[in-house]
Amino acid sequence: MIDINNFNKLEIRVGEILRVELFPEAITPAYKLKIDFGDYGIKWSSAQITNNYSVKELQGRQVIAVMNLGIKKIGSFKSEVLVMGADDQNGFTRLLDVNKKIKNGAKVN
Repeated sequence: MIDINNFNKLEIRVGEILRVELFPEAITPAYKLKIDFGDYGIKWSSAQITNNYSVKELQGRQVIAVMNLGIKKIGSFKSEVLVMGADDQNGFTRLLDVNKKIKNGAKVN
């Protein structure tokens, strides 16, 4: 168990997907996502969500991501943020998102 003080150290923010690229080097099928977090900058992430989303569906979508977990190298790619999701009934990831457009970089409480 962690306490609320440790949880509060996570920087969880809303960002908008600007660009989606296929990630053929990934062992598990994935996309590379370029995400705009407003004042917090533009960051890249890798996401194994190809079973539930097309490139077209992701463009312009707002997502929720953890900003301060450090960089994870996946081959030559550097994933800077962790996009959050939950497993659906088939065991594939469904993105957590907002139901109305809000400012990129908004903090998730």
